[in-house]
Amino acid sequence: MRFPSSIFVSVSLFTAETTAALYLSSTYRSDGDKIWQGLTLLFTLVPSVLVQLTLTFIHRDLSRDRPLILLLHILQLGPIVRCLEAFCIYGSVGRVEEPYVSITRKKQMPRRGQAEEVERQVGQAEGKLFTHRAAFARTSVIQAFLGSAPQLTLQLYICVLQRGVSIGRGTLMVISLLSIVYGALRCNILAIKIKYDDYEVDVRPMAYVCIFLWRSFEIATRVVVLVLFSSVLQLWVLPVVLLNFLIFFLYPWILFWQSHSPFPENIEKTLTRVGTTIVLCMLTFLYAGINMFCWSAVQVKLSDPDLINKSQNWYRMAVYYMMRFVENASLLLLWYIYKTDIYKFICAPLLVLQLLVAYAIAIFFMLVFYQFCHPCRRLFSSSMTQGLWDCSSLLCLMCNSASSQNRPIGKEPPGLSPQKEPATQRRRDTSTCGTCGPKEMPEYFF
Repeated sequence: MRFPSSIFVSVSLFTAETTAALYLSSTYRSDGDKIWQGLTLLFTLVPSVLVQLTLTFIHRDLSRDRPLILLLHILQLGPIVRCLEAFCIYGSVGRVEEPYVSITRKKQMPRRGQAEEVERQVGQAEGKLFTHRAAFARTSVIQAFLGSAPQLTLQLYICVLQRGVSIGRGTLMVISLLSIVYGALRCNILAIKIKYDDYEVDVRPMAYVCIFLWRSFEIATRVVVLVLFSSVLQLWVLPVVLLNFLIFFLYPWILFWQSHSPFPENIEKTLTRVGTTIVLCMLTFLYAGINMFCWSAVQVKLSDPDLINKSQNWYRMAVYYMMRFVENASLLLLWYIYKTDIYKFICAPLLVLQLLVAYAIAIFFMLVFYQFCHPCRRLFSSSMTQGLWDCSSLLCLMCNSASSQNRPIGKEPPGLSPQKEPATQRRRDTSTCGTCGPKEMPEYFF
């Protein structure tokens, strides 16, 4: 049985960030900055409450007689208690005889075209520990994108306005960035295990390194771009953020209404229709919060029984990163045009170039991960390079259709007439480009 290191890391980041935020809010109070104090506490307490609710919901404590555990959750000490409980379960393995075991069947990664199925006995203690790992994987994502990401953006914005970084603020920013990157990493691993649940997934250290570098550059660049833009155009940052959030929040619901699927009722038997709607809204809210800062590896699909889209869509990923790169470049251009005197000691063109290069580096590590380090790359129906090539062929189709619409009606292009035109020429003109034939319009996602 594996050591519950992921649980320990999640609880350590949660405790460290909460402690640093409470200390920083006390310094804001002593300095008389009531607004910064309130926002710092808001981005600390709201995700903490959501984490307590998630742990209570996954472990189903409301239907069990555990008043002490519920009290500790109310006191915002639930993650610490769950961590101690997980370590107690891990320490008791081998000392107490298992009353019963269950048998699981997992496929190994196919080698030479064959995938062997392996049976393994899972004891009661290992099953409980698996539940704890799954719960903390989800709470890490909630803490990262509903708490740490807004917290990091706020503190960096205060640093820009005050032209300085204090020790407390710098410590909180570093911990928040680590929490966001770790939450994005857990989101990637969670997506892999959900999509390939029938297989025994073994994530190697090089894959963790690629994901860490990919997410670090992507998230840090995104936060800096938003802070720079908001520092010069305070009134326009709200429409930009709301538009991004509403697009990603409403997109799963629009697909669900178009599919004409029945309302999901298999989330939890004890939930009513109103409770199920609230849970789905919270899920899409978290999904929108993730996509505000980085690509969400877990794609929500409300019409699916598991609420997760298990297909690998390279089009969505390619369109997302192209649109996000264009958006970041546009926001940096607006910042460069309207920058104020607080940036007179900064080489603005060099900063813009560094941020764009950093985002390009993030895309590079993402390509390396999916092309070489993904643990289930042998199961891909098509490689990522082929998916990006197909996406580029779509651009050829769009350019071809635009040129045909701009051609004057009733006027033939110079050259042979249609009657005297060879058949080979007619066949070549009906295709979209020289390397690919006509393809169906893929489903966009941005």
